[in-house]
Amino acid sequence: MVSNKSLDYQGNVAVAQMYIGRGKATRRAYGFDEIALVPGSTTVDPELCDITVNLGGHKLEMPIIASAMDSVVNAKMAIAMGKLGGLAVLNLQGLQTRYENTEEVYKQVIACDNNSFVEVMQKLYAAPVQESLIVKRIEEIKKGGVHVAVSLTPNFAEKYGAIAVEAGCDMIFVQSTVTGIEHRSALGTPNLNLTKFCLKIGVPVIVGNCVGYETAVELLETGVAGILVGVGPGAACTSRSVLGIGMPMATAIADCAAARQSFSKDKEGPIIIADGGMVVGGDICKAIACGADAVMIGSPLARAKEAPGKGFHWGMATPSPVLPRGTRIKVGTSGTLEEILLGPAHIDDGTQNLTGALKTSMGTLGAADLREMQNVEVVIAPSILTEGKVFQNAQNLGMGRS
Repeated sequence: MVSNKSLDYQGNVAVAQMYIGRGKATRRAYGFDEIALVPGSTTVDPELCDITVNLGGHKLEMPIIASAMDSVVNAKMAIAMGKLGGLAVLNLQGLQTRYENTEEVYKQVIACDNNSFVEVMQKLYAAPVQESLIVKRIEEIKKGGVHVAVSLTPNFAEKYGAIAVEAGCDMIFVQSTVTGIEHRSALGTPNLNLTKFCLKIGVPVIVGNCVGYETAVELLETGVAGILVGVGPGAACTSRSVLGIGMPMATAIADCAAARQSFSKDKEGPIIIADGGMVVGGDICKAIACGADAVMIGSPLARAKEAPGKGFHWGMATPSPVLPRGTRIKVGTSGTLEEILLGPAHIDDGTQNLTGALKTSMGTLGAADLREMQNVEVVIAPSILTEGKVFQNAQNLGMGRS
């Protein structure tokens, strides 16, 4: 029998308390590879499944957002993503706003070897952000007739946010490894108070990243339109090894979704966006089932023929001049953006036709829309990716592809 002293109450449920040692309490957390979605007694034709989502008053035809990473998003990619029904976020502190002609700059990033790319990127990203290029890039996307979303770090949100809004952006993502309700800058830039920023900026603000219930509640109370959930799971991110921080995505999403549920049950209210750690369609399905309303992905879209990284992918913090927290990886080019998002799929590993995978999973689970998908049964299943897959693993096929 478990004594009362070792119980921790989460809501109305008593949970046995775990310990790393006598002086440090802990709990178990789960990643996508450790859970599975359980079919029920009803099914729905995938064609009837509604995967639309509302973000700050803007309707998206799919709950997929392209990460604000230079290897993934430029103006052309943002337009292509928008025309297919998704959303792409442009990094306003990346190469696109530091250089007028980015083609030669990208060639340098791609051409350098694994021993020199950090130094090469540090030099390239040392060039100053040009306010005129912020305006130009936003205008380029705007001309494409799609939603314009941009990303800024908290220490530059006040400085560049108003410029972006005046240029015509529709929403601003305020992103850093971890974001709280207030940021004090040591760079001489204005301190950021999220509540005041959301009130005055004039467009929806999405903020991230966070992984905990209490932080999510505090962020929601500032008036944001959405929260990015995830610290360190991205394919090119090294924060978990460099800083030792993070939280497995399934648990992080569920915790933050609980915060959203307690804050607002309004379908038009703020949303939870799972950010990072998703490579195949099944990961996206699991993210939604754990409580996410949408997902932000980088490496799967970096494999598109339209992606500016040309088969390479790197993290936003890779070129940090003091402490790089990302790397450059080769992801290759697998198909067009349309094939990756809408299909048809030409490979068997789940990296193409991501919306088709989501709709088919929803139909199999009997979920007619994303809210119903968030209520399907989820079980802890450590063997879900290996059970019965001996031949696939041995032959490097399907789920066994490395």
